[in-house]
Amino acid sequence: MPGVTLKNILSKKNNTAVLALSFINEMKAHISITDETNTYLCGNTQVLTQYEHPVKLQEEILGWVKGDEKAVHIASFLTLLAQKESERKSLGSEVLILYQEVNMVFNFSDKLAQAIGPVSIAQIAVDEAMRLINSVSGVVVLWDETSGQLQMPASAGNTLFDKEKIASHADLLLKIGLSGQSEIMSDLTALKESGIIGDEVQSVIYSALKVKHRVMGAIILAGGKPMQYAASDLKFLTTLALQSSSAIESALLYEKNIREAREKEEAMRRVYEITAKFVPYEFIGSLGYKLITDVKLGDQVEKIVTVLFTDIRDFTTLSEQMTPEQNFRFVSSYNERMGPIIRNHNGFINQYLGDAIMALFPESAEKSLSASIEMQQNLREFNTLQKARNLPIIKMGIGMHTGPLIMGITGDKDRLDATTISDTVNTASRIESLTKYYKANILLSEITLQQMKYSGMFHLRYLGKVQVKGRQSAIGIHECFSSDSEDQINKKEKTLLFFNEGIHYYLNKSFANAIKCFEYVTGINPEDHTTQFFLGNSIRYLQKGVAENWSGVVEMSNK
Repeated sequence: MPGVTLKNILSKKNNTAVLALSFINEMKAHISITDETNTYLCGNTQVLTQYEHPVKLQEEILGWVKGDEKAVHIASFLTLLAQKESERKSLGSEVLILYQEVNMVFNFSDKLAQAIGPVSIAQIAVDEAMRLINSVSGVVVLWDETSGQLQMPASAGNTLFDKEKIASHADLLLKIGLSGQSEIMSDLTALKESGIIGDEVQSVIYSALKVKHRVMGAIILAGGKPMQYAASDLKFLTTLALQSSSAIESALLYEKNIREAREKEEAMRRVYEITAKFVPYEFIGSLGYKLITDVKLGDQVEKIVTVLFTDIRDFTTLSEQMTPEQNFRFVSSYNERMGPIIRNHNGFINQYLGDAIMALFPESAEKSLSASIEMQQNLREFNTLQKARNLPIIKMGIGMHTGPLIMGITGDKDRLDATTISDTVNTASRIESLTKYYKANILLSEITLQQMKYSGMFHLRYLGKVQVKGRQSAIGIHECFSSDSEDQINKKEKTLLFFNEGIHYYLNKSFANAIKCFEYVTGINPEDHTTQFFLGNSIRYLQKGVAENWSGVVEMSNK
C-alpha cells in the first residue's frame, strides 16, 4: 500500500509506534529492525544476526527484523500493524472518494459563493446549465430597473441569441421568462420572427430568476433538436435558477452598497479636503487626530512653536485707491503667493487676517526664517511685475517669536473654532510691528535665534532690546537681511562690524561714537534704512539728551 512504511509505523508521530515499541520491550528481544534498504530504525545496533525475518505487506517487503529467536514474533507483530495501517489508509481513501462525489453536488453553490459580481455569477449559472443540460446555446437575461431595459450579462455555447433583439423586444420576453414561470417551449415562432433566436434553434427551455416575488430575469437554453428537453431538465434548471437568483440579488445589493459607500466616501473626502483649507491637517494632527470629525470641544495641546506674522505696510492707504473687488483680488493674489511658501517649509497657516498672515512652525525656527526669506524674495519679484504694470509696489514686514503655545478647540456645542492661545502669539505680532519702527523687513526674537542650530547660515544683525506690553522682561531683537538684494547683502556684511560697534555705543549712551559708526555705514550704504534710523536717533539723543535710567530698551505698548 503506497504510503505505508516500517519507518512511519515506528515513528513517534504514529500512535502505533508506542504499542510496537512496548511489545518489543516486553519480549526482551535482542533484535535490530531495519527498513527495506537495511537502514537501521530501532533496536540494538550490536546484535548478532542469528535470525532474519521480513516484515511484509501484500508480498511487498517493508523491512527486516534481525536477532535472536524472538525476531519472528516481532516481525509477525509488525506485519499485523502494517496491515492495519494499510486498511486504515484504504478506508480513508474510500471516504475521501465518497466525499468528493458528494461535494460534486454542491459544486455549483461553491462556485457561486466564490463569484463576486452579478456578471460573473450569471456566467457561472449559464456555464453550469450548459454543462449539465444538453444544449447548444444559453444566455442569462436580467432586467435593469435603473435603465428600464433588458441586459444579457452572460452567454455560452453558439451565438444563437441576438443581444440587441433581446433588448428591443423586452415585451415579448416579459411574457415568457420574465413572467416568473419556468417552461419548455414548443412553439418558437414568436422568438424566431422577432430575431431573438436563429432558425437553427429547435427547442427552448427557460427558468425565471426571481427573489421572493420579484422577477429579475431568466436563464434560457436552446437546443438543436425538437423535443430535446424533459421534465427532469426543467426541474434541474429551476434549481439552478433558484440558487443563482439569490446570489445575483446579493451581488447586486453588494454592488449598490459599494457604489453608495464610494459615493459617500468621495463626498466625505471632498468635505475633508475643503475643511482642511479652513482648519489645517497639522492643527488636527497636533491634537492627536487624523480627521476633523474626531475633534471635540475642549481638546487642547501645548507645544513649543515658532509663530510668524506678516503684514503689508500702509495697506490702508493702498486699499483706499482700489474698489472693494480690486482690494479682494489683490489680497487673494498676495495670499496665493505666500501661502505655498509657508507650507513648503513645513509650516501651516493658522489664520489669514486680511492683509496679514499668522503661521506656525512646529518643527524648527530655521524653517520659519527660511520661509520668511523666500517670502520677501517672492515679494520682490511681485513688485517687479507691479512696476511693469505701472502699479504701486508693496512692502511687507515679517516678525517671529518662539515659545509655548496652546492649540485647541473652543466655542460651544453648536459652533467650534480652532484657536491658539499664548503670549507667544502676541509677542510675535508685536515683533512684526517693529519692522516699521526699525525700517527692517524681517525681525526675530533672541529666543527664536537661540532655538536655531544653524543660525550661521543666515545674515543677522542685533538691534537691541524691546519691552513688549504684557511681558516682564525685555527681549533681544535681531534683523535678518538674507532676503535683501545681493548688493545690499554684500554692503551690510562689509559694514557689519561698524554697525555692531555703533549699536554697542548707542545702547551705552555714547551717541557721538555711535554717530561716527553709523555715518560710516550709511556712507558706504545709503540705502541701509535701519542704520539711518539709529543714526537719526543718535543725533537727536545727543542734542536733547536722554533720561538717567535710559537703557535703549524700546517699549512697545501696542501694535
